[in-house]
Amino acid sequence: GTSSCQTGGMSSAEKLAILRIELADIEPMIWRRVAVRSSTNLETLHKIIQAAMGWLDYHLWEFTVDDVIYGVPDPDDASWGRKVQRASTTKLAKALDGGAKAFGYVYDMGDNWEHRVVVERIEPAEPDRLYPEFLGGERRCPPEDCGGAPGYYDFLDAIAGPDRGKGSKKKKEALDWYGRPYDPDDIEGEQIRISLKRIANASRPRKPKPAST
Repeated sequence: GTSSCQTGGMSSAEKLAILRIELADIEPMIWRRVAVRSSTNLETLHKIIQAAMGWLDYHLWEFTVDDVIYGVPDPDDASWGRKVQRASTTKLAKALDGGAKAFGYVYDMGDNWEHRVVVERIEPAEPDRLYPEFLGGERRCPPEDCGGAPGYYDFLDAIAGPDRGKGSKKKKEALDWYGRPYDPDDIEGEQIRISLKRIANASRPRKPKPAST
């Protein structure tokens, strides 16, 4: 006989979005690819983007999908006439249902890190597989609070300085400020996988436990 998948069509909970997250205005491109269940809410997606990019989740953030803003509503925003929908109660599926092929995500309104989240494809989720899943990426994200793109380029210049002479002082200061080594090409994939697994375990669909015999 035919499997229920073919007859009943896929329930939205079993759909998976393959997302490519790109940091705007930075060359060469800093990007990550992740597989995320479409049933994921946008607040969890925020955490997934933070983990995949390597941000530390210190600052405000928001999504913009088809001109609608999703985030953590603040009563002060409303008085400015700015409407922010609650990200924690909005599923990614809703954003995708509008047919959006890409949407915006901004982290840290001061440094203003704009990300473009590209919906590369939608496919069935594999049963019993943990999502979100990290599928790759290139280049480490900028340090927190470095002052946006200009500050990031200044930081890269400083740490690329010589180990002796005048440039070395700038280099030492930059790395002391960052607090550890910084390799622009090292995305720390292992750390990304660990962080995403933590999110996956926390948001995994609960299954009824089999009765013990």
